Amino acid sequence: MSLIKTKKSLGLSFSDYYHRMETLLSEGKTSGTNHSEAMIQYTQLNMQRMNRLLKTIEIEADLVEFVKSSQRSLGFLILAEAWCGDVAQNLPIIHKIIELNPNWQMHIVWRDENLDLMNEYLTNGAISIPKVIIFDAFTFEELSVWGPRPAILQEKVMEYKADQKGIAYADFVESVHLWYAKDKGIALQGEWKEMLMKLSAQMA
Repeated sequence: MSLIKTKKSLGLSFSDYYHRMETLLSEGKTSGTNHSEAMIQYTQLNMQRMNRLLKTIEIEADLVEFVKSSQRSLGFLILAEAWCGDVAQNLPIIHKIIELNPNWQMHIVWRDENLDLMNEYLTNGAISIPKVIIFDAFTFEELSVWGPRPAILQEKVMEYKADQKGIAYADFVESVHLWYAKDKGIALQGEWKEMLMKLSAQMA
């Protein structure tokens, strides 16, 4: 609880995170300590992905209605990095959901600068991102955790890690982004609706 409170105070809003990415790219950098050409290229590609999603993704009407009707004040502490493709594919949709309710606030922190927090939310022992920690905005009580990607895609990633079946890593990553393109945020929205409804039921 105290760690969530501490890290929340360090968090960036989505707008600040977006502008920080722009600034880093203008300086020929990315987040973290690895500023290699490859990492910068990933970040440039992620900016393009985020811009596309911000323009094209629409939140489903029933989820919009539910989020707007929520009376609970929630915080969303998100571990992220500018070079991470999964962050770029999911964060804009999460932002669109959270901004629907004025009592909900997003706080984004850099993973590599906050490994003490990251180590509390590992995925099968890995520091996978994005990781979203949902908490009560007044008590800082952890309520739920989501990430690093929709469950159906996470299954595919775990299957690949267990048996690569001769598929090159670069080809697998490409298939992941093709999955995101075809899914259009539907899986994430379904999971978030279920998760948020459970939280609402617990509060009732």
